[in-house]
Amino acid sequence: MSTSKVVYKGNLRTECTHLQSGSTYITDAPIDNNGKGEAFSPTDTVATGLANCMLTVMGIKAENLEVNLEGTTAEVTKIMASEPRRISKIEVQFTMPKGISTKHQQILEHTARTCPVHFSLHPDIEREITFTW
Repeated sequence: MSTSKVVYKGNLRTECTHLQSGSTYITDAPIDNNGKGEAFSPTDTVATGLANCMLTVMGIKAENLEVNLEGTTAEVTKIMASEPRRISKIEVQFTMPKGISTKHQQILEHTARTCPVHFSLHPDIEREITFTW
């Protein structure tokens, strides 16, 4: 079964549909690549997907540890390179809840760094991951 369907809408925009849920989002080409920059670019979704995945696997682990991660935030910065145009670096800065034991912090950080997206990214993409507890 397919995961998603993407339709090119013209003007460098796509509409993406998650087939199981029907959820949708659009992408636009960024301003620095002939686009309008009115939505996530495809490379923005890749960089953001890293933070999504890290938060999701930490959430799963936190439930097992009976730790509440609600309200945790991640700020993502994507750095592009040229020739060929590609993501060269992804920075993810997590702001974590207070009051979590050092042991649980270490477990959650390790869990985040072993998420499927982290392992799926090309090894040439530098990753700078920081946690503020």
